[in-house]
Order: sequence, then structure tokens, then C-alpha cells
Amino acid sequence: MLFQLDSFLFQPDLCPIYNRCSLLTPKFKFIYFDLLFKSVNICLSIGWRTSLGEIRKVQETPSGTFFVCLPKDWAERHGLKKGSTVVLSETSDGKLLVDTEYGSTPSPRVAVLKPGPYLSREITGKYLLGFDIIRVEGKDGIGLEVREDVKRTASRLVGLEIIEEDYSKIVLQCLLEPSSFPPDKILRRAYALAAGMHRDVVNAIVNGDVTLAKSVIARDEEVNRLYFLLIRILRTIIQNPSLSERLGVKPIECLDFRLAASLVENIGDECVRAAYKVENLRGVKLADSLKVALLEFHKLCFEAHENAVRAFLAGDVALAVSVSDMRGKIAKVYETIETNARVQSPDIVPYLLAAMSALMQIYEHSVDIADLVRLY
Repeated sequence: MLFQLDSFLFQPDLCPIYNRCSLLTPKFKFIYFDLLFKSVNICLSIGWRTSLGEIRKVQETPSGTFFVCLPKDWAERHGLKKGSTVVLSETSDGKLLVDTEYGSTPSPRVAVLKPGPYLSREITGKYLLGFDIIRVEGKDGIGLEVREDVKRTASRLVGLEIIEEDYSKIVLQCLLEPSSFPPDKILRRAYALAAGMHRDVVNAIVNGDVTLAKSVIARDEEVNRLYFLLIRILRTIIQNPSLSERLGVKPIECLDFRLAASLVENIGDECVRAAYKVENLRGVKLADSLKVALLEFHKLCFEAHENAVRAFLAGDVALAVSVSDMRGKIAKVYETIETNARVQSPDIVPYLLAAMSALMQIYEHSVDIADLVRLY
């Protein structure tokens, strides 16, 4: 039984005796408050529900053993009884976790979907939410177009494979073990891909290499795959405190990793935007002065996002601040590019400047990544 002390004993409108306390004689006032404090002690020993959770009083046996009673409704909900075994583990911040799954394998989370116009988004959503098995079931069968859509969607999500397929259903299962994918390693890999895309798209602009630009566009899919994987892992960590301990990532840090991953993915998207402009340039040769300015601009922007990611992963505030301090130098080189671009054919100038605008946005994303370091 739980006593709502804050809603009964301490609210005048719910405690008639309290309302009349001013009318009582000193003797009865003493009796009232004596009963009040005894009630508090009883409630603390049994259980007291507050807005912060359930408060329970620590008990001690004659031999010196400390114990706390488990909430009855919680124990019944998890099938606990006399003799049941639970696991207690201490988190890095001193909290005790009570795990009722000792010695048992957690049941896989299953989602059932129906074919429809938003099936691809629904599959992606269930994957990101950490579902282990996704079943697509069609009462009247599943058409070829839907099957192809499911396969395309699964190919964009790391670890999601079709394990069963027949006339009326397709079963997908995520075969990943979350503890094998530390968030920092996924972020490093995604960043390495995005950084390579940045390097190649600048070379494609300088050399008018359309083939290289197309390869940059193709690589964006892999960055997106890693981004979705990281979101799945981060959400799993938030829902599973023991996984948080094993990977050494606090739930609050998951928010920063999510933002950093989104910004790295945006860097890849900006590279793709610039790569599409290379196709519009149609292999036009650029003036030497413009090439020099472009390469200098690339060097500064590359250094910015490289330092930003390093600062984020290492928690290096000084390195993070240096990224913001590069703004003046980068803006000056960007103005030089705009000036030198005027000597090119008017037909290509808009595409060239659009590509430069995308690369400038990469620097802005770098600053945002560096700013996350200051939150620690």
C-alpha cells in the first residue's frame, strides 16, 4: 500500500482535521501532530510516491544488512515471487539498477506492418526505434512493386535482412548486436566517408571531372546508412541502461552524438549538392587564379571539420574554439573566389558559386559540431 502524503496530509482541503487545527486545544494539537509524524514514518517504511519517484526507507537487520522493499505492483508486473533472482548493478553515477531478466534471453521486439504508400518510411521508423523483427503482411498477397520497395529499404539499413518471404508476408530481421557498435566508432567511419567526399568533390570542381563527381554522389548512400545505424544504437542505449554502461556512453551524451551525426550527414549532403553542380559545369577549365583560391578554401574548410570532429570526440574545448576562430580567414578566401569567378563564362558562374555556397555550408556545420564540445 502506498500513502499519498503530499496529497492528503499536507493539503488543507483534503484534511478536515488540519482545517480545524486552529480551533483545537493545545492537548489535541499535540495529539494531531504526533499522529502526523508517525504517519510519515509509516509511509516512508512502506512506500511514498512523489513526483520524483517512489521514496523508500532503508531498513537494517540486527546483523547489519541493509535492505529495501520492492514495490509490490512492480514485482507482480514482472512476475517476481519469493525466491526469484534479480541482478543489481551500479552505474557510474552511483545508481542501482534492478534487472529482472537474469538468466533469460530478452524476447525480440516485433513490429507488424501492412503494405501501403508509406511502407518504406514505416520500415525505416521501426528500424530506428530498435525493433528486432519487422513483418510485412498482406491479406491479399504482396505485389512485386511492394517487394522491390521492401528490398530497397532494407538495403539502406545496416544489418536488416530478409529472413523469410512468401506469397503473403516478408519478414525482416536486424542481425546486429548493439554492444558491438560503439557510437564513436560509427561516427568516425561516417565522418571518414564525408571527409573523402569533400576532398573528391573539390578535385572534381577544379579538374572538371564529372566521373569523380558522380562517385561522390554514390557514396552519400553509405553515409546515410551509418547515420541510421547510429540513431538505432543511440536509441537502444537510452532504453537500455546496462548497454549504456557497457559502451561507456551516458544517456545525456546520446543527444550530442545524435546532433553530431546529423551534422556529419549534412556535410555529406552538401558535397552531393556541390557534385551536382559539377555536372552543370560540363568540364569547363577554370582560371589558374581561381583554382588556387578554391584549393585554399578547401584546405581551410577541411581543417575546420577535421578539428571539429576531433574536438568533439576528445572533448577538447581549445580545439573547438579554434574552429570558430577560422571564420574571418575563410570568409576572406571566399570573397577572393567570388572575385576571380567573374573572369569565367557567365553561363557557368551561377553553378560555380552554388557549389562554393555548398562548401561554405560545410564550414558552418563544422562550427556547429565544435559548439557541441562546450556543452560538456
